[in-house]
Amino acid sequence: MIGRKRFEEEAEKLQKIFGSEIITIHHIGSTSVYGLRAKPIIDIMPVVRDINKIDAFNDAMIVIGYEPKGENGLPGRRYFQKGGNNRTHHVHIYEMDSPEKERYIAFRDYLIKHPTVAIGYGELKEALAKQFPYEIESYIKGKEQLVKEIEQAAKKWYKVTKETSTVHLAFMVYVYKMASYL
Repeated sequence: MIGRKRFEEEAEKLQKIFGSEIITIHHIGSTSVYGLRAKPIIDIMPVVRDINKIDAFNDAMIVIGYEPKGENGLPGRRYFQKGGNNRTHHVHIYEMDSPEKERYIAFRDYLIKHPTVAIGYGELKEALAKQFPYEIESYIKGKEQLVKEIEQAAKKWYKVTKETSTVHLAFMVYVYKMASYL
């Protein structure tokens, strides 16, 4: 998967720049969902310890081709774009406890686990890209309603999935402890 390889290459560069400030790096956006029709832009979400320290890395990001955009309309985020008018990468940095972090992960994982929804979403995106090839605002507005619907379903699904995983993990720990008494 080309998107995965491009993500991994860029994640390695980001890890070198931000070092121990990064907790984890997620591949998000359409290229993170195998088979989903997508523009060839890699969306990356590093999760960091302290979002307020990130601006100090702007010069290092410029050196590897990124344009720092600050919050870019979303409080609690630091956003960077690479590639100018022919963007290749978007970096969305969030702090560990940010609810936005979970929203991105839930959306991605929901599409991965629900391929029919992903296909419909991809078809809409493709139609909008053809209809509005040079009007990004119209493209975004055209997919807005479906994105909201998917986000709502994804939040519910993710919450249940997360709770179920926690229950399974707690059960496995219990079984392990019980086995150690035998």
